[in-house]
Amino acid sequence: MRLVAYFKDKPGMMARRAKYEQDHLDYLEKHQGEIRIAGGLRPEPGGVFVGGLWVMEVESFERAEEIIKNDPYYSPELRSYDLLVWGKAHKRDVVL
Repeated sequence: MRLVAYFKDKPGMMARRAKYEQDHLDYLEKHQGEIRIAGGLRPEPGGVFVGGLWVMEVESFERAEEIIKNDPYYSPELRSYDLLVWGKAHKRDVVL
């Protein structure tokens, strides 16, 4: 199942990003088989991060939520997320 996790940062998240950045990057590397694409979102080049986006290949919504909640960046007080099914708009498969 291909899902997209769209993260929205709240005030205070930049401090958590700074504290846990390497742990978060290591976590993404460890789970690269399920977190196929990941990155931060900014309103403009070089701007402050306002969220993030993951494209995931997982067995279920439950597995996706487990991965999200074990990420060192996870803090419900500082970051919310939406988890959505992502469908392809064309027949050609994209290799992630």
